Amino acid sequence: MKKEESRFADSVIFEGMTSIRACLAAYTSAFNDRRILQIWYDRERSGAKAKELGYLRAMSAQYGFALTPVDQAFLDEITVGNSHGGFVAECTSRSMASLADADTSLSEHGFYVMIEGIEDPYNFGYAIRSLYTCGADGIILSPRNWMSAAGVVCRSSAGASELLPLYVADGCDAVDIFRNKGYKVLCAGIRDSVSSFDCDMTKPVFLIVGGEKRGISRKLLDMADTVVRIDYGRDFAGSLSAASAASMLAYEVLRQNRQ
Repeated sequence: MKKEESRFADSVIFEGMTSIRACLAAYTSAFNDRRILQIWYDRERSGAKAKELGYLRAMSAQYGFALTPVDQAFLDEITVGNSHGGFVAECTSRSMASLADADTSLSEHGFYVMIEGIEDPYNFGYAIRSLYTCGADGIILSPRNWMSAAGVVCRSSAGASELLPLYVADGCDAVDIFRNKGYKVLCAGIRDSVSSFDCDMTKPVFLIVGGEKRGISRKLLDMADTVVRIDYGRDFAGSLSAASAASMLAYEVLRQNRQ
């Protein structure tokens, strides 16, 4: 656990081919300026990984990063988990756009989500994975967020964190920006809430989901057009994880907006 905690503070190490492919795919985006500096690969697996190495050699020639053979012990030392599969990339940091500065580039009929107070970078990544698959157009982050642990977030999101626009804003400022663009503002919560089954979640929608411990501030809840809850199939006093709640609400947005 200490090894993982030490990596969370500031991680630009991306583990495994899924994360590396996502970083490379983002090269063509207008919103992600992260670049790969070098990729290390396990020399003992080079025969079994010939297809992946062929792809990476082509990409290194195109984009100018180093591709270096190393021992597995080196890879194990610099990574958080054990699922790198013999490939690890060192990357640059990613610039975070201010939501206020990006106002004119936001979709007029979109689906944006603010994630507040998730206590763990893995859960943060799981939430982003679900939001991406449900068609979210972008993620709004508070100034304090888990993108400092970008490698962990990328791995747990299956690369989705690198494929979505990410913006930084205070929650109240974000509400004002989206409301001025004609968005519904929905907060996940329980008190004075409407079931997600009955809530109008057609686009444009700005959804705010809070973490299990701190939840969403009273001020933000009061600013919402609707507080939306997830109904349970039985009596249960506990809360869903923030990643699960984000997934279920995002899927309801997808369902209500299906063509």
